[in-house]
Order: sequence, then C-alpha cells, then structure tokens
Amino acid sequence: MLQGTGSDVGKSLLVTGLCRVFTRRGLAVRPFKPQNMSNNAAVTPDGGEIGRAQALQARACGIAPSVDMNPVLLKPQTEVGAQVVVQGRVRGNARARDYHRLKDELLPKVLESFHRLGECADLVLVEGAGSPAEVNLRAADIANMGFAEAAEVPVLLVGDINRGGVIASIVGTYELLTASERHLLRGYLINKFRGDASLFDGGLEIITARTGLASFGVVPYFAEARRLPAEDAVAVDGYGGGRRAESPIRIAVPAFSRIANFDDLDPLAAEPDVALRMIHPGEALPGDADLVVLPGSKATLADLAVLRREGWDVDLVAHRRRGGAVLGICGGYQMLGRAVHDPDGIEGRPGSAEGLGLLDLETRLAGDKRLVEVRGTDHATGAHVRGYEMHVGETTGPATARPMLALESGPDGAISDDGLVQGCYVHGLFAEDGFRHAFLARLKARETSGLAYEHRVETVLDRLADHLDQHVDLDRLWEVVCGS
Repeated sequence: MLQGTGSDVGKSLLVTGLCRVFTRRGLAVRPFKPQNMSNNAAVTPDGGEIGRAQALQARACGIAPSVDMNPVLLKPQTEVGAQVVVQGRVRGNARARDYHRLKDELLPKVLESFHRLGECADLVLVEGAGSPAEVNLRAADIANMGFAEAAEVPVLLVGDINRGGVIASIVGTYELLTASERHLLRGYLINKFRGDASLFDGGLEIITARTGLASFGVVPYFAEARRLPAEDAVAVDGYGGGRRAESPIRIAVPAFSRIANFDDLDPLAAEPDVALRMIHPGEALPGDADLVVLPGSKATLADLAVLRREGWDVDLVAHRRRGGAVLGICGGYQMLGRAVHDPDGIEGRPGSAEGLGLLDLETRLAGDKRLVEVRGTDHATGAHVRGYEMHVGETTGPATARPMLALESGPDGAISDDGLVQGCYVHGLFAEDGFRHAFLARLKARETSGLAYEHRVETVLDRLADHLDQHVDLDRLWEVVCGS
C-alpha cells in the first residue's frame, strides 16, 4: 500500500505506473483504493461506478475496471456533504460528520472487495487517500492505516519533494503514527524530484536515521503525467496555457464549482490546433470563442446558480448571437433547457430553477442513476461515437425530436433548429478520434491532426512504467511484498 504524507503527492500516478510495471513482468495485478473522493468517475462494465484513477490503473493492468477496485467513492456536492457510492451503487447522501459515523459499517464492504480482488491476483497495489498523518480522523479510518491494519498490508510512505519540506513530512508522519502502525511501514519513496538526485543523498540519510525506514527510490518529476486522465478537479487549472493566440480553434469552458467527469475535455485540449481555456469565477466568457462547452456537474442546480451569478448566462446569449456554438454534456446539457427540477433533493436541497432556455426541453432529477457504456452515431457528422452515461433524471421536450446522437440504446440529446446549440448525456465522446475531428471541422475547416488519443494514453503508461523501472528498487519492493 502506498500512503502519502499529504494529498497530491503522486500516489495515484505511482500506483498506475507500478500496475503497468508488474503487469509487464507477467504478474496478475489489481489496483485498489478503499476510499476515494472525486467527481471524476468511470463506469464499469457491470454497471457500477468507481474513481477515474482506478479505471486508469485497471487499464495499466490491461484489464477491465470493477467496482471492487474502489468500494467507497465520495462525490462532493457541497462544501460539507457528498454522495456516497458503495461497491458501485449510490447509497445516499451524507454530511461529513454523518459520514464518519458510517465508516464502521463500510469497512466490511471494503475488506470484502479487497479480498475478492486478491483471489484473482498475484499482486494488489493499494492507494491510500490524503495522509495517515491526519490523526484527528484516525477513528474508524478506512482509507489509510485503518484499512492497512485491518487487511495486514505492508505500507510505503510517499513524499513530494517538489512542494518542499519532504524530510519533515516523512519524519513527521512517522512520528504521528502508533507503534502498531509503524510496524506496517517498510520504507518510503521520494516523488517529483527535479535536478541531480545525488544532492538529496544527505536527506535520505537523515530520514532513515530518524525513522529506521529504507528508501525505495527517488523518482524524478514525470512531466508527461499531464497527458493522463487526472483524478482531481485541481487539474482543470492546467487547461488554457500555451497556444491561445495562435490556435485557430478556441474553446471556453466555465469552471463549475462541482465540475464532474472533466476528463471529457482532455482529448480536445490535446489537439495542437485547439486552445481550450477554463473560465474561472470573476472572468467573462471570451468573445472570440468558437465553442463554449458546459461540462458535467455533480450539483446541477447549484452550478446553474453559479453560472448566473458570474454573468455567464448573458455571455452565452451574446456568444450565440455572434454565431458561436454551444455544447452541453450531462449536467451542462440539462442547464441548456428551460428548467431543471430536483423535487427529491437528489443533488442538494429540493427545488427547481429556470434553465438557460437555449434548448426547448426540461429535466426532472429522479429515479435510479443510469450507469452504462454506450455507442452509436453522431447525427450531424455521421461519425461513430462511444462513451458512457452517468446521470439521474429524464430530459423531455420538443428539442429532443432532433437528437444529437443515435445510440444503440436509442436517441440521446438534442440540437437546436439552427444547429448552434446541442447537448447529450454521453461522457467520453471526444476520445474517439474520428468524431473529435469531425466535430472540430464543423467549427472551422481543418486537416486532421493525426492525434490518436487512446494510443497516446497507452504510450504514456509505458513511459511511466519505464520511468519507475529506472528509479524505483522494484526487486526489493517485490521482496517486501512476498515477505509480508
């Protein structure tokens, strides 16, 4: 198990790379994260949902994702509350204080999933969440040492030297652990190093002297990580740099407070002739955008209110008047209609709100969440599409008579009469190279860039594995696993 000295130290990336490393060595490897908190989720073939990071880790293992790889997923809806997903299914909503009281009930489910994975694996690589140093949350913990002790798994600490203070973070974490927790520690990794790693030899000596733990490697910063789907919405800040002025195609995306499944945008941002820019609160939607994308949201009514508060609704009207295109995906699609109703408070407080009125339809949030992989055809371009649906509610109205997509399961989405506004429920559309090119070519004439997005992801996974193969003592790591 890899546990971090803090959030965003690179645990997810390291587990992903190690999944590919040990899979290439001929082992049956499975990823596992007891508890994840993210609105970036993936649909499993059996109709459940897990964190996007665990789906990527499964891909690194060359296998399909399963709900057992992330048995508890928390999807934040407010500052103090989240939707709780257990073994792929929504259990309900809980405020933070209430959720902590649920953990005793959830640990058996977590262990059940872990042991089920272990039955078909030579190696299970476990990713912690946050840090075991958050000892104020240790009671009933299921994400870090609480799980490690219950499952009796060896632990490596991961420290991020890029943010500074890595010696203090590792030694401090060690000092805050109990004797029984320290007994599970086998060593540590230093991650995100820049420059000459030999200059940190003295630091390694200090950490080992203070803790008695062995170093398993100093891992240099892996810049290509930005080419992989990100786990956390912090990654959306990375969009928008570089090619703005010279890029022929400009795409603007309002940064919703509860943005969900934002990796929908990754293939667009990867195109060399596209400048994709996240528009944050306090900024106006740019007047020179060719396309505005309203992304998914875990709290549609709340983010619709944010959109209005920021004046983005007015910007959208002006954008469309100039002949600009608008695309809504899932929650963004719901916002494009005349109204959104949440009578049962599925995504927050019960209520209704007037939509943007750009499509003649309305949405009622009710019923079970739809979690399914889909494929079909885009009506406007005839291009093949594939992706997944992850939503609650039903959208109806005259605009649905002009669907955006013809899926094998039936029509989906809507297109305005002038073709400038369209929306659908399908996530992951732009990973399909043919559709992405055809969609962008309708915005502006272009030659295909030759970007093979899925192939690029595979290439980066292999390079990440090569990177870890070079800088981590993998043989010693395997000995630790076998000896524990």
